[in-house]
Amino acid sequence: MKPISFIPLLLSPLALSAQTTDTRPNIIYFLVDDMGWQDTSLPFWTEKTPLNERYHTPNMERLASQGMMFTQSYACPVSSPTRVSLLTGMNAARHRVTNWTLEKNKSTDRKSDVLTFPAWNVNGICQVPNIPATYEVTSLPQLLKNAGYHTIHCGKAHWGAIETPGENPHHFGFEVNIAGHAGGGLASYLGEQNFGNRTDGKPSPLQAIPGLKDYWGKDIFATEALTIEAMKALDKAKRYDQPFFLYMSHYAIHVPVDKDMRFYQKYRDAGLSENEAGYASLIEGMDKSLGDLMDWLERNDLDKNTIILFMSDNGGLSSEDYWRNTPLHIHNAPLNSGKGSMYEGGIREPMIVKWPGKVKPGTRNNEYTIIEDHFPTLLEMTQVKSYKTKQPVDGKSFVPMLLGNKTNYNKRALYWHFPNLWGNDGPGIGTTSAIRKGDWKLVYYYETGKRELFNVTNDIGETRDLSASNPQLVKKLSKELGNHLRKVKAQRPSFKVSGKVCPWPDEV
Repeated sequence: MKPISFIPLLLSPLALSAQTTDTRPNIIYFLVDDMGWQDTSLPFWTEKTPLNERYHTPNMERLASQGMMFTQSYACPVSSPTRVSLLTGMNAARHRVTNWTLEKNKSTDRKSDVLTFPAWNVNGICQVPNIPATYEVTSLPQLLKNAGYHTIHCGKAHWGAIETPGENPHHFGFEVNIAGHAGGGLASYLGEQNFGNRTDGKPSPLQAIPGLKDYWGKDIFATEALTIEAMKALDKAKRYDQPFFLYMSHYAIHVPVDKDMRFYQKYRDAGLSENEAGYASLIEGMDKSLGDLMDWLERNDLDKNTIILFMSDNGGLSSEDYWRNTPLHIHNAPLNSGKGSMYEGGIREPMIVKWPGKVKPGTRNNEYTIIEDHFPTLLEMTQVKSYKTKQPVDGKSFVPMLLGNKTNYNKRALYWHFPNLWGNDGPGIGTTSAIRKGDWKLVYYYETGKRELFNVTNDIGETRDLSASNPQLVKKLSKELGNHLRKVKAQRPSFKVSGKVCPWPDEV
């Protein structure tokens, strides 16, 4: 008998590819800046509003037809707190980045004649210890990178102050950074203006968009330039044979209201003022970016294995100061107020989730979620099951809602905390904390001790304060809010005259 010889098994390239391909879903997290709940032709209410009739967002409609709309999705009232909660899973009261960040060791709080504001984390978050006025964290993109995802940042960052580790998206686990820095807005959308960058040797404004030099001096809008660069990064990512996470964080639709001339004239022809038409063009330009990315996925046969999550960081700009100083009337009807406010117009956002094979297309969910929930949700969706973070995680995964399962999420409490003062005036804009539980929402004002109670389900515009007729419910919600703030070691302002710290909401 001849001896048996062992011949090595040679796999074909196709078989080898099948063995090594990672089938976990890709993610595009599409975040819009300052987008109001009704700044879209897609109604997130029970009926269309005049604003829904005004704007054209066909790609948001397209995305909703392929996924699930969330009618009660919440963020924080201003930018940085929302973005930090997304990256960390923490409630803003805990991470203490409660206002927007910009310069190292400098507060952005508006001056108050009554209150002294606490020493909040003005330098944002970072991934290293011992940086003053920061919170050390393990970030979402870092965890995804550790799990084998290729991580791309494109657009606005705004997690940390200038000249701190938190200013650079690379420090949070992003392998690619396109135009992200510490600025919370932008100096210009216009390529002809170099997106705000100076070329005469003088310092550029802090809000000038970094990078994008290939587009300087050209007739192109920042939204379009960022989208082109994002698709270039995706072209490269496709060749890596690993899942990708694209954090597409637009500077749009934040002021200034520059005109996106691809869409501006149609709104002027429809009778809108110059500024109103300019704002509408910002919205439609953002929507075109969404459509371009969806088209890219389809062209590359990746649309059936890519999650798209659409979200805004706070409500649309709707302050009285801004209305007085410009003919632009951005508002969030039927919601009350806007950015900077604890009313629904400041914190309720348009959210859509497409998850092929998991989320039933063309569906709506009326349960509420809050921004810190996105952290554990995205990790569960990408099958990152075992991970450790330096920070506690307050968020709760809403994957059961995406799968159409029955939940009791509308029975839990959501919390907001803003021991600061934002730059403009308007309804509900002040130094506040708030709680939403079930149909009810309580807003507490530190300066006056006033507590307002609204049935948000029956009164979405928060026009009827029911606190006087429901004293027991006010007491109950105040206690729950106070207990949460104590538990997470939330900060409080103090009164200038007496030097005493302001009471908790259940101590009034």
